[in-house]
Amino acid sequence: MSDQKRILVTSALPYANGPLHLGHLAGAYLTPDLYVRYKRLTGADIVYICGSDEHGVPITIAAEKEGVTPQDIVDRYHEMNKKVFEDFGISFDYYGRTSSPVHHETSQNMFTVLHEKGFFKKKTEKQLYDPKAEMFLPDRYVKGICPNCGYEEAYGDQCENCGISLSPTELKFPVSALTGEEPVLKETEHWYMPLGDIQPKLEKWLETREHWKPNVMGQVKSWLHDGLADRAATRDLSWGVPVPLEEAKGKVLYVWFDAPIGYISATKEWAREQGKPDAWKDYWQNEDCELYHFIGKDNIVFHCIMFPIVLMEHGDYVLPKNVPANEFLNLEGRKLSTSRGWAVWLHEYLEDFEPDLLRYALGATLPESKDSDFSWNDFQARVNNELAAILGNFVYRSLSFTEKFANGKVPEFIEPTKTDLEALASIQIQKEKVTAAYEGFKFKEAIAETMQLARIGNKYFTETEPWKTRNTHPQACNNTLYVSLQLCAALSVMMEPVLPTSMKKLRNQLGVADGLSWNDISDSMLSSTTKVSAKEVLFTKIEDDQIQAQISRLEERAKANEPESPFPPIKEDIQFGDFAKLDLRAGEILSYKAVPKSDKLLELRVDLGLEQRTIVSGIAKHVDFETLVGQKVSVVANLAPKKLMGIESQGMILMAEDSEGRLTFVDTNSENGSPIT
Repeated sequence: MSDQKRILVTSALPYANGPLHLGHLAGAYLTPDLYVRYKRLTGADIVYICGSDEHGVPITIAAEKEGVTPQDIVDRYHEMNKKVFEDFGISFDYYGRTSSPVHHETSQNMFTVLHEKGFFKKKTEKQLYDPKAEMFLPDRYVKGICPNCGYEEAYGDQCENCGISLSPTELKFPVSALTGEEPVLKETEHWYMPLGDIQPKLEKWLETREHWKPNVMGQVKSWLHDGLADRAATRDLSWGVPVPLEEAKGKVLYVWFDAPIGYISATKEWAREQGKPDAWKDYWQNEDCELYHFIGKDNIVFHCIMFPIVLMEHGDYVLPKNVPANEFLNLEGRKLSTSRGWAVWLHEYLEDFEPDLLRYALGATLPESKDSDFSWNDFQARVNNELAAILGNFVYRSLSFTEKFANGKVPEFIEPTKTDLEALASIQIQKEKVTAAYEGFKFKEAIAETMQLARIGNKYFTETEPWKTRNTHPQACNNTLYVSLQLCAALSVMMEPVLPTSMKKLRNQLGVADGLSWNDISDSMLSSTTKVSAKEVLFTKIEDDQIQAQISRLEERAKANEPESPFPPIKEDIQFGDFAKLDLRAGEILSYKAVPKSDKLLELRVDLGLEQRTIVSGIAKHVDFETLVGQKVSVVANLAPKKLMGIESQGMILMAEDSEGRLTFVDTNSENGSPIT
């Protein structure tokens, strides 16, 4: 073992309400697996924890749709997703579930300790209640008209059209998603986390964090900019962890309070499985342990603000050293959408291709600092042009040539040339680059620099021409084979985090046992006379018809999930006088800036000719920022001002939405201030 610190790695707990898709793998599971596999090779004391998030509204919604119990849903998808992770080689040390007794006990204990310390604020407030269903309605159980953009299917927590954060009581004409009835306001009691009170303490802690991704720290700072508000830690629901207070019967812990605690409870279960029930404390309650949360960007606020505050105020737990969150993965140039069928399910992928191929293709294009895109054609190109043509080709050339012309044994290395020695030296050079990339959470770079060693090997093999020197200069041929095989041996360890199955096959062909470490990577990993064999080609090229079959399946599924019309129906007739009340004006965008705590809203300064206005608009994901200043727009100029995210919006920008949900400006070439009639 090395003298490195003990390490605990967690991946965001996936909801057990449906199967896993590409976005899940790229967001929170492939990158930590790469890191953990690398760290294990270095000899680190590292534990990798995950599990199913089995509480929350999405679970109950899925159960209601199918007419089964929430337990039926979580049992099904927990086992299904656990198997998919195993099939893809995601090497969790333990995969737990938040419906377990250990998790309930751990979460309740966390709440009790905080409650006894006086952490929570108890509040009586009015919430929407469905008299027919006889229950308070969680945010996602309320639908209505968005007060910002007028979208008629907005949820009680967020409008998916304009992106604004909402509370259920802000919706116009709210209805219960359960019964379709109009809910009423009714008093209820809840326990709140006073995030604002702890904000100064949190900010001081954040100042001590080093090397956090700009996209992560930027989102955190945007939340802190306007000040944190109290956040409920309890909910009026029947499914979840019961609040451990006599006065809170019928209430459960809010899923975003209890879910991260699942990391702790799963570590406890892992420790018990090891026969060392107190070993979990070495990772959660020992300052010598480094904690890393791997998540997608939609979970940043919970892992960088809420959960650290909970751990901080409890007092007995380590806080995360880093939270290397990824951005989102798009699919074929479009946003992933499970409801529209625009997704690649991981269990279906495994019916047609090996997991290593996707691990490499996704790893090479990870959304580390900005959204990235997966396409089947790029997947094919990565496999054919890189795995097969570079890595696989180099390995097969080296092994097959050794079998044929060196009796299948690593030759002696005698009187090497400068070219031979430079090729061997590239092993250490690339090892140092790859090490630095993994340590800096730059996984795309780590993969690229590892593949670079295979490129160097291919180039070296071609330039030294062993097919010629075997007749004219046999020792030069032997030296080429010796160097090439050492490069293959180094690659079998350096590429292990990315291609675990394929590299095990390679080590078998090289005649070396499993168990090699990162420290074993050198220019002399194979001794002369070691027996090698080219038993099989590591990677075969993917044919065009295989890719077209995947694209066709994706398009057919999306078509089957399309609504009868991609556009909403035309609204009821209005009188001319109603239309005449609107004052539409030509305008021009003068400047813009992002709205804190929202990745969709922009604060725009618009010239209306007669005056300049501030308008808040949910268009951040639909515009080209390079051309935004100077963009001509059409504005509803007499819309009553409304505060959005603390900013007074003085109008509305008109946008057209296509069948894919993309927004474009309804522009005009008229001079600023011109009436649009």
